[in-house]
Amino acid sequence: MLGPACCSNPPILNSFSGAGHVAKLGGVDAYLTGSPLCTFVILLVSDIFVFVFTCLICFVGYKAPILRMFADKVAATGYYVVVPDFFNGDPYDPRNVDRPIDVWVKDHLPETGFEVSQPIIEALKSKGISTIGAAGFCWGAKTVCELGKSKLIQAAVLAHPSYITVDDINGVNIPIAILGAENDQVTPPEVIKQFEQVLAANSEVDSFVKIFPNVSHGWTIRYDTKDPEAVKASEEARQILLDWFDKHLK
Repeated sequence: MLGPACCSNPPILNSFSGAGHVAKLGGVDAYLTGSPLCTFVILLVSDIFVFVFTCLICFVGYKAPILRMFADKVAATGYYVVVPDFFNGDPYDPRNVDRPIDVWVKDHLPETGFEVSQPIIEALKSKGISTIGAAGFCWGAKTVCELGKSKLIQAAVLAHPSYITVDDINGVNIPIAILGAENDQVTPPEVIKQFEQVLAANSEVDSFVKIFPNVSHGWTIRYDTKDPEAVKASEEARQILLDWFDKHLK
């Protein structure tokens, strides 16, 4: 489920536009960064904040600087990174009192992410790419789990997931890493530990689970860039993600 923490600390746009570009892929707008000649692809599935309003201007969320910087830094290590607009220009607006989160999410159920992902993956495969990993943040974790169950990707990372159940984790049959937060009311540490127990019981699936201390839901891509400890925690999460994909994709 989603909770108040999913809507806290929304991204703030600044002049950073990223090293990549925006183009259609599988019928969806996506931020693409890294060399298109790279044979290793990572799909990043965002949380519900795909935009913010700054100075009364609406910005689509894959322009959010922290998410773009995250994607660019992953791409710089030898990956082609794809960050799609899974909400098709209809992101959650916390200022719209007529469309609160429980109403908005009915039009954007986590399961729809899996449907949107399929033509994107087919488009990548048509370009000769067969090695794909995916990382899901909050809302996006459900999409990545579904992709993992269907073996449409080769490795998965979930960061501060929402909507994920033990049955979801039990159904994933590819290498999976889960990064939880100590101060997370959406998916608290005790639930992350249940996921860890399920994965530990399945010797056929390589897994890694870590609960980060002193961080809250959303810490990997929504944090105060002036807070050294917050920056350090996000960088550590990104390094774990990279190590995981290096191990299972390259």
